[in-house]
Amino acid sequence: MRLFCNGRPVDVDVLAPALVNYGHFTSLQVRGGAVQGWALHVQRLRQGTRELFDADLDAASLQRWLKRALEACEVGDASVRITVFSRAFDFRQPQQAVPIDVLIGIGVPATMPVAGRAVLPVSYQRELAHVKHVGTFPLFHYRRQAMAAGYDDALFVDAAGCISEGSTWNVAFWDGGRVIWPQATALRGVSELLLMDGLAALGQGQVRREVHLPMLAG
Repeated sequence: MRLFCNGRPVDVDVLAPALVNYGHFTSLQVRGGAVQGWALHVQRLRQGTRELFDADLDAASLQRWLKRALEACEVGDASVRITVFSRAFDFRQPQQAVPIDVLIGIGVPATMPVAGRAVLPVSYQRELAHVKHVGTFPLFHYRRQAMAAGYDDALFVDAAGCISEGSTWNVAFWDGGRVIWPQATALRGVSELLLMDGLAALGQGQVRREVHLPMLAG
């Protein structure tokens, strides 16, 4: 994976402050130079930047930097991670106003698995769940534990027993007539929002409600 910050190749000096682990990101797929749901990714990044840094993220600069990174890698198809952080952030003075930086990682394109996935229910609730922040340690830890137990991934269940989301993905259920989206605190993904809009356009019934593990049999 090649890294770019503010539209330029990254050097070691840029990576060091990124290890403070304060920031947020979005992950996306590029196909033919286009991104599905780009406006939603930009909205997510701008909201996260306001919440974590009390700053605005310029959408035009973001798009320009992504285009520059793709051109530098000479690819039209790619997996991309865009991280917003600040090289000037000081955890000792977290309320201090700082300029923001944008780190763009370009990797090989990813494909969705075609086979069914077996998941292990795990009691866990993401911190600040509505922000796609860089605190991903628990997500990967529980996925690793699930795989060690013979499963493909982990499914999170909150303290009230409600299913919320997967480790890095959203989940929906089918009751024979409607799509059921779990009503629990979770990160609302771009793919989830696109699917909800698509289902509505097709006239497919869908509802958001609490889903508990014993309900899955139905």
